[in-house]
Amino acid sequence: MSNFFKTSVVWILGVILTIFVGVVSIEGTLSSSVDGLTAKTAKAAVSSFIPVVGKILGDAVDTVIGCSSILKNATGIVGIIILLGIAITPVIKLTILMAMYYLSSALCQPIADGKIISLLSQMGDTFKTLLAIMCSISVMFIIGTTLIIKISNSGMMYR
Repeated sequence: MSNFFKTSVVWILGVILTIFVGVVSIEGTLSSSVDGLTAKTAKAAVSSFIPVVGKILGDAVDTVIGCSSILKNATGIVGIIILLGIAITPVIKLTILMAMYYLSSALCQPIADGKIISLLSQMGDTFKTLLAIMCSISVMFIIGTTLIIKISNSGMMYR
């Protein structure tokens, strides 16, 4: 029964990761085109519809959009570093717990009953599965944040 659940969790995790990366990639591609088009439209509208100082204001809008892109990059990099700092603590804890269960299983093997050794080994496997889930979620979180930063930068390329 435990092998069935372990295999099911691994398959479900793989499917969820695949769907997540596919959806976020498609959304990133579409959003960047729309953002670039919006930036061009805003610049053209300001340049054309304001009679005397429209061209100057259009260039100012272009400068503001470029500065906001730089600010997004800096904020995004700091955000990713913070996300790595947040995600590393549970990963380290789960790794230590998994190693402790495997080590205790190995140390108890000469003196303990086979059922106890099997229990400790399966507990180690459970923590290994939890570690895989935690790492996958952390990677999805970081990929999502990175793609959001990329979306905002790709939109600026169309200016």
